Amino acid sequence: MSTQGLPRRIKRAFIAQAVVGSVVLAAGIMIAAVWGTQRLQEQRLAMEAKRFWSAHAQDPASARTPYAGTLHGYFIPASGPPAEPLPDGLKGLQAGMHAIPGGAARVERRPEGTLYLISSSLYFKRAIGLVAGPALVLALVTMWLMSWLTYRISKRLVVPVTWLAERVRTWDPRDSDAFVADVARLPPDAGVEVRRLSGALLDLNRRVHDFVRRERDFTRDASHELRTPLTVVRLSTDMMLAREDLDVPLRRSLTRVQAAGRDMEAAIDAFMLLARETEIDAQSEDFDVVDVVAEEVDLIRPLLRDRPVTVTVDDEGGPRLHAPASVLALMLRNLLGNAVQFTGAGAIRVVVAPDRIDVIDTGIGMTPEVLSQVFNPFYKANLQEGEGKGVGLSIVRRLGERMGWPVSLASEPGKGTTATISLARASGA
Repeated sequence: MSTQGLPRRIKRAFIAQAVVGSVVLAAGIMIAAVWGTQRLQEQRLAMEAKRFWSAHAQDPASARTPYAGTLHGYFIPASGPPAEPLPDGLKGLQAGMHAIPGGAARVERRPEGTLYLISSSLYFKRAIGLVAGPALVLALVTMWLMSWLTYRISKRLVVPVTWLAERVRTWDPRDSDAFVADVARLPPDAGVEVRRLSGALLDLNRRVHDFVRRERDFTRDASHELRTPLTVVRLSTDMMLAREDLDVPLRRSLTRVQAAGRDMEAAIDAFMLLARETEIDAQSEDFDVVDVVAEEVDLIRPLLRDRPVTVTVDDEGGPRLHAPASVLALMLRNLLGNAVQFTGAGAIRVVVAPDRIDVIDTGIGMTPEVLSQVFNPFYKANLQEGEGKGVGLSIVRRLGERMGWPVSLASEPGKGTTATISLARASGA
């Protein structure tokens, strides 16, 4: 795709057009000059030959061949010696026109003898040059002047389009009033088409502004309305689980409700971050990755309950980042939650390296078929343990793409899964 602006491309097109036109015009005039020189020489030699034969018919003794600076003739009579010896360059020429160095020759044979006429092309070249030279210069000047004037007119027609394109390039949907004010100041020479285009852009700006406003209102209201009942659920389950007289089935059910509420809060946070363009920049801060990992590991330990699963964190030089710590926490929460869900016994190990975070479990693992689809939204796999949904992985990938932290999975059935968050671009590794 071309990166040049429309005015520059038009300028180059007109220059190329003028150059090609000049070359074609110059070549045409040169060809015409050569052809004209030949025609003039042929006509002059034919007229001189006619004059000589006419004079020879009236009085052979008084007939003289022409002798001038650009024209010279030789007559070889059928009988008797010639008045002037014939140059070697003319000997052997047949009757008709011939091109010779520096000019042209005409040979006519009659019973009375043979006439040789030589014409120098220098005179004709000078004459044609005096006419063709100024004509060529005038034509070239006219062509370049017309090309320049046409380019100037075309540029004036294109300037409003370029101006409008610059307004669109700097268009911020969040500041629609500034865009409306800019587009309203169209150049006075803008054509009907440009004004129609600006009107369509203003209509699009209004629709986008309304859409952004509705999206902002929805995310604000949805966040508030969804968090409120979840807070009630979380507080209520905390209070009920604090009682010591609960039987085991009821405690297990309350624990599942509490975990589901926590997952719902994490999902809401993720959706809000993905929905709002400025949310990530507004929440950026300096933090140590290993601290966020440790906090998330502490949060998932209660989910293991009495399962024989160990959870460890290995710090191999974790980086310090400037980004929203909550985004990394959400990603880790989903990956750790899946590791807990699909690991009935064994270990979950989190390795924090300078350029990545690895969440390694010894769970049931995944087949290549499941692994190829696990990042798809709403994908569910029928696994042998747990509830097998791959919960949150599509959200994790979208958050990673948003932050420049690519997420990848490696898994083998029966041996476990390794989830990797690459921090190379964020940490500058």
